[in-house]
Amino acid sequence: MEANKTMESKREFEGKKLLILGGNPETIPLVEVANNMGILTIVSSGRHTDAAKKVAWKAYDVDGMDVPGLVALAKEEKVDGVLVGVADILVPAYCKVCDALDLPCYATQKIVDVFAFKDVFKATCERYGVHGIPEYYLDASMKQEDIDKIQYPVMIKPVDNGGGVGMTVVYNEEELRPAVEKALAASNKKRFIVEKYMQCEDMGMYYTFKDGYCSASCIYDRYTTDEQPGLSRVCLGGTYPSKHLNEYFERMHDNAVRLFNDIGIRNGVLMLSGFYENSEFYVYDTGFRLQGEAPHLLMKAIHGFDQREMLIRFALTGSEGSIDLKKADDTYLRGKWASTLWFLLKEGKIAKIEGLSETENDRCIVANIQRLYEGDAVLPEWIGTEKQVLTRLYLVCNTKTELAEKLKYYMDHVKVYDESGNDLLLKGFDVDKALEL
Repeated sequence: MEANKTMESKREFEGKKLLILGGNPETIPLVEVANNMGILTIVSSGRHTDAAKKVAWKAYDVDGMDVPGLVALAKEEKVDGVLVGVADILVPAYCKVCDALDLPCYATQKIVDVFAFKDVFKATCERYGVHGIPEYYLDASMKQEDIDKIQYPVMIKPVDNGGGVGMTVVYNEEELRPAVEKALAASNKKRFIVEKYMQCEDMGMYYTFKDGYCSASCIYDRYTTDEQPGLSRVCLGGTYPSKHLNEYFERMHDNAVRLFNDIGIRNGVLMLSGFYENSEFYVYDTGFRLQGEAPHLLMKAIHGFDQREMLIRFALTGSEGSIDLKKADDTYLRGKWASTLWFLLKEGKIAKIEGLSETENDRCIVANIQRLYEGDAVLPEWIGTEKQVLTRLYLVCNTKTELAEKLKYYMDHVKVYDESGNDLLLKGFDVDKALEL
């Protein structure tokens, strides 16, 4: 009986057409899950070579922000649903396309208006006691009286881009103008913000929503590289659950939930990125979609439910299914310990990769999401962004000690060399410090 129910579930969406916006490598697992559900996936993005297109049923070169073009494509293909991939910048277009086609969308224009731009998001958060990073006023005219008030170092970033794109750490006035120009060039709205450069602990707060119920699926600590001065600090990995989890629930969680409820979030997944300094939490970014660092892979391994399936189901039916998050989700991870481990590369061409094949038979490795391979080149403009990520490993262990041993093992054994035999890997994070061993 149970087997029949499973087979019926798998056949439920057979032949349905799903348009997915964006084709970056991080979107591949979403496409593959939809493929396995019998869905005819259509990936559309502005780049013909985007990786997710290679695993889709069909692919088009309509840009993910070209709303009229996407609407025309959806009508031509007679799609049954639309879903955004792993790209913040495409969420506003996703909302507009769904609205034009009268198809289910977990975002609304009100939510998009808050989350699409870092300055608007920050101002909204403050009204609910969710604090943002201290910032300085500066606009494109760069008036001297505004510049004189800045205390360095600061981070210059576009209001509507992520993943380190367009971001620069500035240590003096001389570096200010080039950083502003870089941020403006990476901003569709031609707006930027100037924030205090935080040199403290980094965190992620990952929420799942179903029919208005908000569940904190995981709160974790993130670690970033300090080997690339002047650039955005790209992630090296994270450990779950956070050492500050209880304090977060005491001081910030309820404020965040009030914010989510008031702007109308009912379904979907959302990440808050924040800093922890002197017993205070500072939120610096959000993403109302699946994340490139993919905590959902750990959630599936530990809890058994797949957020990708929930979002796909919603796109096709307007419902995330029958899952009861109150029972299925657990911020404390049912006593287990988990981690993501990122391997970052320096500029150069990859000639040889060693050590990754061992992950295939390791019960603690629940996923290996590889972006780059032998023969690929890491370009200079990728440094300081998530494009320099070789791969991300996802580990789930029964104890903290076991997790520490696994992390150290793979940091020691994974090697990447260029054609001259030079080491292309950046250093990993301090495991003992991260896990307080």
